[in-house]
Amino acid sequence: MRKFILPVSLFCMCFLINGCKDDVSPKSNNLETALAEVTENNLEESTDFSADNSEIEKTEESMPQTESVLEISTEAETISKKENDKTDINTKKENKSSLSNKKIGWYFMRKKDHTTPGSPSEIKDISKYDAYYVGDTSEKVIYLTFDEGYENGYSSKILDELDKYDVKAAFFVTKPYIRDNKELVKKMVEKGHIVGNHSVKHLSSPDLSDEELENELTETSDYFKEVTGEDMPRFFRPPMGEFSERTLEVTKNLGYKSIFWSFAYKDWETDNQPGKEAAYKNVMDNYHNGEIALLHAVSQSNTEALGDIITDLRQKGYRFGSLDEL
Repeated sequence: MRKFILPVSLFCMCFLINGCKDDVSPKSNNLETALAEVTENNLEESTDFSADNSEIEKTEESMPQTESVLEISTEAETISKKENDKTDINTKKENKSSLSNKKIGWYFMRKKDHTTPGSPSEIKDISKYDAYYVGDTSEKVIYLTFDEGYENGYSSKILDELDKYDVKAAFFVTKPYIRDNKELVKKMVEKGHIVGNHSVKHLSSPDLSDEELENELTETSDYFKEVTGEDMPRFFRPPMGEFSERTLEVTKNLGYKSIFWSFAYKDWETDNQPGKEAAYKNVMDNYHNGEIALLHAVSQSNTEALGDIITDLRQKGYRFGSLDEL
C-alpha cells in the first residue's frame, strides 16, 4: 500500500511542477509558494510511508525541474525589479524638486495712494527664487513690459513711440511669435530693448515636469539666437502668470529671473478695446515707485495712449528703467 501511494504522489508532484513551469511569467507572484508546498508535501509523504531508496532517488530526480522553475522565477523578479527601478527614475526625472507644486495665479492688490501694491500671500518672499513683481520701491522708476503671444499690427508702432521718447522696454515673446515676426524681433534687439522668454506653447508652468519646463525655455532661447544671432536675455514671464514654488526654482536654476507685475489691466481683448483715454487713465491712476507694468502689445488703446503716458509720467519725476537693474 505504501509503495502504491508514493508513486502516485510523486506523479502528481511532477505533473504540478511541469504545469507550473509552463505557466511561468513575470506576474506570477505565488510561484515560489506553490513549489514550496508541493516539495514539502512530498517530503512528508516520503517520511510517513518510509519510502525505499529507489523511490527517494525518483524524488531527487524531480528536483532539478524545481530548480529550473525557480531560476526562471528569479529572472522574472529581476526583470520586474529593473522595470520598477526605471519607473522610479522616470518619476524623479519628472519632478526633482521637493518644493510645493501648488498652482498659484499671480495677482496684485491695488493701492489708491500710489504706494506699492500687495502680492500673493501664498509665497512670502519670491525674491529668493530670483522672481520680481516690483523693482526699487524707493525710487521713481517704472519698467515697461509688453507680452507678445501673437502680432496684431501694433508692435511696430509701439517700437516707434518708444524710440521717439528714448525709452527702453521689455518684450516677452513665444517661439511662434519669433518664427512669424522675425524682422520685428530683430528690430526690438537693434533698438536696445530686452526680448524675454515667454515659452514655446504658452502652457501653465506647474502642469509641466521639470524637463518639459526646461525644454519650453531652452527651445525658445535657442530659436531666438538662431534668428537674431544674440543670446536671449534670461528673463522669463510665466504664461498666464501661473507658477509654483517648484517652477520658480526650476527657472532660477536655469539662470532666469521670473518677471511678474505690479500693474496690469484688461487690455488684451482685441475686439473689446477700452479706448485711448481709458488706457491712459488706468495707467495714471495706478503708477507707483518700482512699478513693473504689464501691457499687451495687441492693444490699440495702449498704442494710442503710450506717448501721453510716457510724457506725463516723466513730468511727475519718473524715469523708465531696464529689467537689467533688478
